[in-house]
Amino acid sequence: MVAEPRSSTQGIQSVQEGVHVNSSAMPLIEAKVQERRRHQRVKVVLPGRYMLEDRREYPCQTIDISPGGVAFAGVAKGDVGERVIAYLNQIGRVEGTIARHFGQGFAIQMKLPVIKREKLADQLTWLANRQALGMAEDRRHERIPPRFSHSTLRLSNGQEHLAKLVDISISGAALTVAARPPIGSAVVIGETPAQVVRHFEGGIAVEFNRLFPAETFDENITL
Repeated sequence: MVAEPRSSTQGIQSVQEGVHVNSSAMPLIEAKVQERRRHQRVKVVLPGRYMLEDRREYPCQTIDISPGGVAFAGVAKGDVGERVIAYLNQIGRVEGTIARHFGQGFAIQMKLPVIKREKLADQLTWLANRQALGMAEDRRHERIPPRFSHSTLRLSNGQEHLAKLVDISISGAALTVAARPPIGSAVVIGETPAQVVRHFEGGIAVEFNRLFPAETFDENITL
């Protein structure tokens, strides 16, 4: 039997009559609401590449993203529980474990430190706002060759190395440099703190500790 719909007033009255909400519980309720917002999924399509545990790489694109996970469309779905590393345009590196499969691909679950979670939430807010406003794709916020390419790489032990920027984005950079600091190590590019996220022949890629403001980011940026 299908219940007859009730008015919103009746629904509110039933809740008020059936449940006594203690004022001391309100902070907990508000915290749960904030937690849901932090993990709200944004439907956004970003191209990229991902790597499974066998170290094979595949092209992909996102279906939706939250600070807690990503849904990918990709040809190789991996196994549930398998670790995945992906590099996405305008986001950079993300990683997590496969939580489920679906028709087009798979979804991963991520457990990020607070700073990285907030950084990703900021990026998703910017992407969602741009999408809501119907803004055209802005190439300045993808990786671009900087006008001032000469820089320095300072390691955690204080050593400095001459470096040349290959490309930069609001979230990171690729640079050619003789040094090869370990992935995950803290470095400074010019005056910009960052973290090494991958190696390539002749250089490294880094992720900045803080995003550059999108409205002031262009090829004239200096690190």
